[in-house]
Amino acid sequence: MRFLTHYIELNGHRAPLRCYIPDAAPHAQYQTNRPAVIVFPGGAYRGTYGGEAEPIALQYLAAGCCAFVLDYSVFPARFPQALLEGLSAIRLVREHAEEYGIDPQKVAVCGFSAGGHLAASTGTQWNKDCLKGLLEGDRRLYRPDKMILCYPVITSGDKAHRGSFNNLLGDKKDDPEMLELVSCEKQVNVDTPKAFIWHTYEDNAVPVENSLLMASSLAEKKINTELHIFPHGW
Repeated sequence: MRFLTHYIELNGHRAPLRCYIPDAAPHAQYQTNRPAVIVFPGGAYRGTYGGEAEPIALQYLAAGCCAFVLDYSVFPARFPQALLEGLSAIRLVREHAEEYGIDPQKVAVCGFSAGGHLAASTGTQWNKDCLKGLLEGDRRLYRPDKMILCYPVITSGDKAHRGSFNNLLGDKKDDPEMLELVSCEKQVNVDTPKAFIWHTYEDNAVPVENSLLMASSLAEKKINTELHIFPHGW
């Protein structure tokens, strides 16, 4: 395995992207066409939780994928800083696809809790006008091919994980237009990538309705989606 770190530097912030690249092996499932998974840990946009970072990357690495962990900017950074870093991480992975043996059409994002919000945001916002002038070059380079959303923060409405949106928006936390913009289920469009979503019914931090709302919006746009709701578990 090779381990290295890239740094995404934007707007005075520096976000490390930790890279876990498997060694070539004669009988490995993947050789030069590996899928890549970029992990966004949770932490309510106030921190990035280590338990949803390297342990997840190592599981993907063991499966033969190239894995990446982005320690994106959090409070006091505000929207769209983390989103720009997440999108830039996707482009950076594609730019190194040949070097790392990655299939550039198999770049997935995997997010947990608030990291799930960031992952869903990359899939729903990569082509939005609100980012015009903030991303260079072909916008499709920033689009994830798949979203893996793990008990994700999605909605800014009645079932919101309010702390995440307060940290994300700061003094704009009550602005109706901003709340609409960062409510991922309302930003799904025909160019949003397919998704795997899971949640637990007993989650007392991020209500299960977040995943249900996202899956419903994806279904309305005829986007391939797999949803699992488990009856028990935090």
